[in-house]
Amino acid sequence: MPTRSITELTTLATDALVRAGARRAMAESTARALVAAEAQHLSSHGLSRVPQYCAHLASGRVDGQAVPRVQQTRPAALLVDAADGFAFPACELAVQEAIRSARACGAAFAGVTNSHHSGAAALQLAPVAAAGMVGLAFSNSPGAMPAWGGKRPLFGTNPIAAVFPRRAQGIDQSPLVIDLSLSKVARGKLMVAKQEGRSIPEGWALDKDGNPTTDPAEGMEGMMLPAGGVKGAMLALVVELLCCALTGAAFGFEADSFFPAEGNRPRIGQAFLVIDPAALAGGDVFHARIETLVEAMLVDEDVRLPGSRREALADRAVLEGIAVPDALLAQLEALA
Repeated sequence: MPTRSITELTTLATDALVRAGARRAMAESTARALVAAEAQHLSSHGLSRVPQYCAHLASGRVDGQAVPRVQQTRPAALLVDAADGFAFPACELAVQEAIRSARACGAAFAGVTNSHHSGAAALQLAPVAAAGMVGLAFSNSPGAMPAWGGKRPLFGTNPIAAVFPRRAQGIDQSPLVIDLSLSKVARGKLMVAKQEGRSIPEGWALDKDGNPTTDPAEGMEGMMLPAGGVKGAMLALVVELLCCALTGAAFGFEADSFFPAEGNRPRIGQAFLVIDPAALAGGDVFHARIETLVEAMLVDEDVRLPGSRREALADRAVLEGIAVPDALLAQLEALA
């Protein structure tokens, strides 16, 4: 596979999105997020999304000229309207405002409405960790999982992410980063498997008739299975309510799948909770407690701190670039 630098790929993705109809600031924000995911080997939320996003611009599922705005605010709560644009500029604004509010109030909740696919949730929280705060991120997505006992896709795969900053011996350490989909795997993995002509393991998805399948195309037309059975389904319900009932966004079953070019404007929601440790037991106590737990975890030599592998991959990508499949690179170059 050919290798390209992060700068080259960001420019390529930006140009493709601008050519498809996105304003440059929106395109740049979106391209940065997709390339950052690709650098961490999260290909289901990386460059493979560029052709999909361009198709959504062309069909009108996304307003390429939208400008997100803070629609409503109180001291520790705010709502950002993505205005049917891509999610990334709206999420950046929500996180930025939540950090500002948390500095003043100790904690802040920011919702995003009328939004789109928000990619790898943990990447949205990097500024929170950089600010020395704890962050939680949630997003719903088009219906892909049934309610427990149900037979139709109702909830999205609904990712949850969290970030906890670290400081040991007065030196900033890599934060703990937790990021998971509430389906057994992210639905984007089926999209990548279909593009690459691969089958998927049994147990990831059901076809439209509710039968187990190893065909990613059948799984995309059918349903994902929740992680942890009924517990995963209940957590997916929690995310739907946090991201939609509080923000006025569309529930998963109201949003058409991201995969086709045609469909409605998804208008889904995201939510972010930012907490300043200084407002509770204090920063020193927080960091001491974090390190006590980290040390206990690392007593077992096979334990890997969450987020460490992704950070190592991202650092490597800065130095060595990112390998991109030939067909995808050709598609990106044609779109740009």
